[in-house]
Amino acid sequence: MDIAGLLSALLMGVVEGLTEFLPISSTGHLILLGELIGFEGPPGKVFEIAIQLGAILAVVVTYWSDLWRIAGGMWRPRTLERYTATNLLLAFLPALVIGALLHGPITRLLFNPWVVAFALILGGIAIILIERKRPEPTIMSVPEIGPMGALLIGFGQVLAMIPGTSRSGATIITALLLGVERRTAAEFSFLLAIPTMLAAAVYSLWKARNDIDLSDLGQIAIGFAAAFAVALVVVRFVLAHISKIGFSPFGWYRIVLGGIILLWLALR
Repeated sequence: MDIAGLLSALLMGVVEGLTEFLPISSTGHLILLGELIGFEGPPGKVFEIAIQLGAILAVVVTYWSDLWRIAGGMWRPRTLERYTATNLLLAFLPALVIGALLHGPITRLLFNPWVVAFALILGGIAIILIERKRPEPTIMSVPEIGPMGALLIGFGQVLAMIPGTSRSGATIITALLLGVERRTAAEFSFLLAIPTMLAAAVYSLWKARNDIDLSDLGQIAIGFAAAFAVALVVVRFVLAHISKIGFSPFGWYRIVLGGIILLWLALR
């Protein structure tokens, strides 16, 4: 692999890490960046899977002690760990079922810059409006979300199958509408990313099993490491500051970026 290919892989990994856990759509950014720099990567989307796994690892590292506590306490009735695990399972189910049914058609029909641009703009408007009109927060921790709230957040996550929507954006917006406090909404979105993205990665790897080639290992490793390192910083930044800054700045960013993309598509 030449230096240009490795630098492109590094850039793609950095963008994945920056955008995966912010409500600005990592898939949309990767599609657009790939178009701009002409990046194709290894066949079978193996590279995209690898950088997503790097981002997931950042969340696992951040919540390592919490995940161990949840795993150990989820079997005991009426514990916070049991409620957390139940909420995560219920929120994961809609994406598992609907994703398995519609992943192929959506990938074929909607993965293009035009869809990304419109989804970015509409999602940005939604974020700004919901931040302004959201109900007063009454849910301050993940166990308090409850089964029905978790299921509704899970259906919100299904919207992220449309490129440009943002998985974290869809889950966080739905949580805010349910009265979940900002930091708790982000935390639940991050935890929910672990089973959701792992399931998607395993499914995609199985489909691409015949395309895996060790000659691409350098490119994959660089993208994975970059996504992990950058996502680790982003996750901790969001948890530390999101209660103060809110999500509206990300909504404005989406609108501006979507507008620029539409102009670029119209003029090229």
